[in-house]
Amino acid sequence: MRVALVMSTLVLTAHGSRDPRSGANAGAVAARVRLLRPGLDVRLAFLDLNEPGLVDVLAGLPDSRRAVVTPLLLASAYHARRDIPKQIAEAGAHGVGQADVLGEDDRLVSVLRERLSRVGVSALDDDLGVMVVAIGSSDAAANARTAQVASRLAAGTSWVGAATGFSTRPDASVARAAHQLRRRGARRLVIAPWFLAPGLFTDKLAAYARDNGIPMAAPLGAHPLVAETVLDRYDQALAQNAAA
Repeated sequence: MRVALVMSTLVLTAHGSRDPRSGANAGAVAARVRLLRPGLDVRLAFLDLNEPGLVDVLAGLPDSRRAVVTPLLLASAYHARRDIPKQIAEAGAHGVGQADVLGEDDRLVSVLRERLSRVGVSALDDDLGVMVVAIGSSDAAANARTAQVASRLAAGTSWVGAATGFSTRPDASVARAAHQLRRRGARRLVIAPWFLAPGLFTDKLAAYARDNGIPMAAPLGAHPLVAETVLDRYDQALAQNAAA
């Protein structure tokens, strides 16, 4: 889907982090979006901890410019449902839309599969259990949607299975996911991080992987399919606004 509006702006909005790798990754995604859609005004913004902030970016847009805040977020949880609308209102921005989060898009699952292949994982590994690890949310529905990634990732493979672990949920921890897979017969494990960028949580996850002798793939990063998914969400929002 591709919809063009005059003077439209894609405001790529990331959470923000004290870890410079996170901000650098967001900038790299924005650069890829510009390459995929030459002429589109793409501006990078952060909800917290980094500059420029979303409120400042929106306040700096010309009055005549239509903008779509496009979250660089995987889950439709607190930041997408509360923080972004709140900051749009604080900016006093009119005519600003909000796109959906990236979600459990099949393109992103394919990126995760590619990341696993780089640490030696094959679809034919019939003794393998794959742990898909995400940050987790207090929103049970958001966690349930994230858990779909594991089944999509394992579809068509010979793996023992794939299970989901959440870095911030003791009731669904990484160790619990490992235990589940071993009980199902997995003799080898690998970690597939459902994160966009490296940071504190992935560093802790990498330490767990090292301590337990478990290979770990890289985060999704600034893969071209991440940028393609961003543009798809932006186009969907434009189409919905045009139809309203």
